[in-house]
Amino acid sequence: MVDLGIVIVNWNTRDYLRRCLETVMASQGDFSFKVVVVDNASSDGSAEMVRTAFPAVELIVSSVNGGYSYANNLGLRALGLRGAGDVDADAPRYALLLNPDTEVPPESLYGMVRFMDAHPDVGVAGPKLLLEDGSLDLACRRSFPTPEVSFYRFSGLSKLFPRHPRFGRYNMTFMDPDVETEVDSVVGAYMQVRREAIRDAGLLDETFFMYGEDLDWAFRIKNRGWKVFYHPSVTVRHIKRAASRRSKKAQYEFQRAMWIFYQKHYRKTTPWWMHNLVMMALVMKGGRELWQEMRQPLPSNT
Repeated sequence: MVDLGIVIVNWNTRDYLRRCLETVMASQGDFSFKVVVVDNASSDGSAEMVRTAFPAVELIVSSVNGGYSYANNLGLRALGLRGAGDVDADAPRYALLLNPDTEVPPESLYGMVRFMDAHPDVGVAGPKLLLEDGSLDLACRRSFPTPEVSFYRFSGLSKLFPRHPRFGRYNMTFMDPDVETEVDSVVGAYMQVRREAIRDAGLLDETFFMYGEDLDWAFRIKNRGWKVFYHPSVTVRHIKRAASRRSKKAQYEFQRAMWIFYQKHYRKTTPWWMHNLVMMALVMKGGRELWQEMRQPLPSNT
């Protein structure tokens, strides 16, 4: 049985993907791993590069860009992780969602495997992610975007008072980044998930095109009784938004993801006055296109 199954979703980030795979394949430690690259209909020769330079990597070429959740689910199914209650006996003990714009130091993968081996109640874990300038990627440890937490973020209070334990909850900026702690969610750029947690909670919700799917997955896994941990003793480099930084669609999808998450997990318990404030904030951020989608019934893929 393989210890770690790694799924890397790529969309037109060939050079970043090459470097990511070079670092992954150079990993050290007493563990086994398998890598699956899912190419989301790239036009930059990414798939050809993987075939030529990394023949040991399993390559799945999607004819359409179905989004981050869709592509990751293709990779997870290829590893034998097909959904709630449907997991192969020989599927990897852990699945790792890894962005192509990451670089993994030689002992990082082994360090995360050892951490989860030592904590059998942890269903999801992530390392400290460092940006190109050496600063912390704030998304690597988060609280769920409840209406209250979202208000602090949208209003700017989280930026004004980042060290306040209430206002700084979304990115947990009030906490020392070197302290290991239980969190609500880590980020999909490096999200390691226990096989049994996937068996219990199922795969990613493909209603999310990009953004929010990691929060939703962590939410569902925590609801099944598993813990989510931030493990800063392991560090990984993250060149953030290499694929999406030029995309207006990415900006829209971020706001759309927040709407989907709110509808799924908080709408039924939110008082009407708070609901109206949430809707107003989302429309202000997402514009007319999001408002039109918000008026339609929300599809469900979980």
